[in-house]
Amino acid sequence: MNLALILFFGFVAVLLLALGWALRKPRDARNLKSDPQALEQGQRHVDYLPQIRQALAKTDYDFLSKRASRGAQRRVRRDRRGIALAYLAALRGDFQGLLRMARVIAVLSPDVAAAHEFERLRLTAKFAWQYQMIRWKLTVGFAPLPQLDGLSELVSGLSVRMEAALKELGERAALAAELASSMNRRGMSAV
Repeated sequence: MNLALILFFGFVAVLLLALGWALRKPRDARNLKSDPQALEQGQRHVDYLPQIRQALAKTDYDFLSKRASRGAQRRVRRDRRGIALAYLAALRGDFQGLLRMARVIAVLSPDVAAAHEFERLRLTAKFAWQYQMIRWKLTVGFAPLPQLDGLSELVSGLSVRMEAALKELGERAALAAELASSMNRRGMSAV
């Protein structure tokens, strides 16, 4: 029984270390030729997904292989991989911003349950795993389009949920302000 408990806590510690490692900033992010912040200025990651799909599409590489030299093909692949990594970094920034917003909403919302906190932890772990897998595949030279689409959809879904939660919080605040205002008016007319 005691050995099982030690193994369980050891397994949990390893999982927490892996999650922490997956959420760290990549060392080679500063070596990207394209600034990830440039992707976020004024527009969200969704606006760039069609261009990333096109840049990583097999048909695009097939067309290029028929028209360009081997050196040009290598340069294009390297540049497109760098752009995809910058997009991935911007996607991660969007996700982290949404998580910060979720924490603020959780503090302000009176009915946040432990299930919501567990869901946020689950989403964080899922994102971190998918992010690292896509990043490794891109670094090696693969073009993981379906996984990139899935990661983008995960961030978009979280964004929609945060907007709905903010709207609900705003409606509650407006209702509370209206209620307080009507109570103040009644209190002033009674005097």
